Amino acid sequence: MDYSLLKQLHLATLAITLTLFVLRGIWMMASSSRLQARWVRIVPHLNDTVLLASGIALAFTLGLSPLDHSWLAAKLIALLVYIGLGTIALKRGKTRAQRIAAWVAALLVFGYMAAVAVAHNPLPFLQ
Repeated sequence: MDYSLLKQLHLATLAITLTLFVLRGIWMMASSSRLQARWVRIVPHLNDTVLLASGIALAFTLGLSPLDHSWLAAKLIALLVYIGLGTIALKRGKTRAQRIAAWVAALLVFGYMAAVAVAHNPLPFLQ
C-alpha cells in the first residue's frame, strides 16, 4: 500500500477513535443506555484494529523500529497506558468519579501520543 494512503487511513481512523472515545465518555458521564448498543461495543474495536494495523504498516513501510526510535517506543508505551485508562473509564472503573478521572487522563495521554507523533520526540513539550 502507498505511504500517503496508509497515512491518510491512519489519520482517519485516529479521528474516528478520538470521536468515538469522546462520545462514549459523554454517554458514560450521562449514564446513557446508548453505551449498551451493539454497534457501540463493536465499531470502536474494529476501527482501533485498523488504526493499529495502519500504524504498524506505516512503521514497517518507513523502516521504523521502537528499538531504534525512542519517540516510537514512547508512543507505544503511551498507547498501552491509554488502553488501560480507557478500559477503566468505560468499563472497569468502580465509581463514576474514577471513570471520569480515567477518561480525562486517557484524553491527555491521547494528546501526548499525537504530540509525540508530530514532533518525533518522546518529550515533545520540552522542545
